[in-house]
Amino acid sequence: MAELVLIVDDEPGILTELSNILRDEGFRVLATASGEEAVALYQSEKPDAVFLDIWLPDRDGLEVLQALRRLDPAAAVIMMSGHGTAPTAVKAMKMGAHDYLEKPLSYSQVTEAVTSALASRGALAADAFAHGLGPVPFRLEPTQELSAPPRLALLREVAAPQRTIRAASVIYGLGLHSGARTGMAIQPLPPDSGIHFLTVPNGIVIPAHIGAVADTEWATTLSRDGDSIKTVEHLLSALHAAGITNLLVKVHGEIPVLDGSALDFCRRLEEIGIVDQDAPRREIVIDRRYEVSGGGKLLSIEPADALSVSYQLRYPAPIGEQFYDFTMSSFAAYKEQIAPARTFGFMRDLPMINELGLGSGGRLDNFILVGEDNVVNTELRFRDEFVRHKILDIIGDLYLLGYPVRGKVTAHLSGHRDNIALQRAILATD
Repeated sequence: MAELVLIVDDEPGILTELSNILRDEGFRVLATASGEEAVALYQSEKPDAVFLDIWLPDRDGLEVLQALRRLDPAAAVIMMSGHGTAPTAVKAMKMGAHDYLEKPLSYSQVTEAVTSALASRGALAADAFAHGLGPVPFRLEPTQELSAPPRLALLREVAAPQRTIRAASVIYGLGLHSGARTGMAIQPLPPDSGIHFLTVPNGIVIPAHIGAVADTEWATTLSRDGDSIKTVEHLLSALHAAGITNLLVKVHGEIPVLDGSALDFCRRLEEIGIVDQDAPRREIVIDRRYEVSGGGKLLSIEPADALSVSYQLRYPAPIGEQFYDFTMSSFAAYKEQIAPARTFGFMRDLPMINELGLGSGGRLDNFILVGEDNVVNTELRFRDEFVRHKILDIIGDLYLLGYPVRGKVTAHLSGHRDNIALQRAILATD
């Protein structure tokens, strides 16, 4: 009987293409988009080889690889990704993967990889037995290892539920500053979990909390135990606006920039489904005025019935002076007025940005490039898109307090560093 190959990938086009190639070569094929189902199929059907994608919605490829190696130390697994990295490839090989392929795959790559994997299957079993290879510790059980955000004196229960997403999903894109193709798996969490990032491939849990902030130059970066996640503010802004309080985000290095705004994140969250949970939401209710200032900048927050942000921006032409006042009356209002506003940069700053190793993912379709006299690469979505994006960043950075925030923010020429400083001032008096 012909050898059986299991294909595990969340992209329907890849499943179809690989299945057709392998069937043309005389193999029998099983296909699934689920990591959990892949493990079950391996147990019941015992395939001879596996093509396994890194980014899966329910259980990432490295976790599935480990599970397969636990079931069968000789498992012939070919890892693949269109949004992987060198550390991920190295980790996969150390965990026992036979090969690691970058998408898009050619016909010859597929046939050579599966032929080689099948030929080495016996050698893998012998090697595992001879060296006593065991599973690489990686599997994370979020409900056991994730701690809720710390309780604050400013916390109040409100007449609204906690929220998460209906199902796990994967989002692909580029890192704005790394320039690397990256993926991001988002998974629901139970009530009182909070928002957490899990680094791939090292499995380090980084809470979306002010205590994890490592850098605010050009974007907000979180770090823990030597691992970092960059550019978290656009995703956190969308989560804050949507009222999503419990979520696990698996990502390598940097959140995908998508189109440079938060709009695609909002759309994906709605496509996946936002669900209420059976637990009351807690919000940080500002009880007095807090302020940070200096160098002509000012950022303050004071008591209010809802989250609102008034921002005054001033740059040389062609941007000039802009002002916008936004109240978070609903997720729909955020999607219409704030979420579409894209990040921006200046031609004059490009040499310095490049020297710092940042901005490598900036393309003509994922940020606004401002020249001496005009916007170089795109048409503005709003006349005042620049100030709206500043408000988007504030809403995202504020979510690093660990809970939705209720208060009136007033900002004048402030940036990420000021956003973080204001939160630290709030916590210092809590």
